[in-house]
Amino acid sequence: MELFIKKMKDFNAFELHELYKMRVDVFVVEQQCPYREIDEIDEEAYHIYFKDDGEIKAYLRLFEDAEIKNRYHIGRVISMQRRKGFASRLLQRSIEFTKDDLKGESIELEAQTYARTLYEKVGFKQISSPFFEDGIEHIKMELELK
Repeated sequence: MELFIKKMKDFNAFELHELYKMRVDVFVVEQQCPYREIDEIDEEAYHIYFKDDGEIKAYLRLFEDAEIKNRYHIGRVISMQRRKGFASRLLQRSIEFTKDDLKGESIELEAQTYARTLYEKVGFKQISSPFFEDGIEHIKMELELK
């Protein structure tokens, strides 16, 4: 399995189509959440994913906070084969990249509450009460990297 860290400008048309199709299949179709999945954040984000035998196994996007320097956000976390450890490994590699390469000081994310344990296993702490976003219960979580 190979790790890729790319900006949007580094994707070819086929790769970008594959990535967006996967995200729409999970976040719009599977979760029945009709919202704008493709947005302006994609243009500046790091798209981090594992690929094996030509298929994306796990994906997330990482982007810097617009207002607070050295704070990053993780979103759109997908594992195409759940309960295989791909998401945990991808999160860990993304944390290392943020800390070592980007010199990030913290990472925030909004997790669906059922996935809280996944993020806690790699060090994230809950920092909010549950709230609903697009009809799905979420919590804010943070990981300090200092």
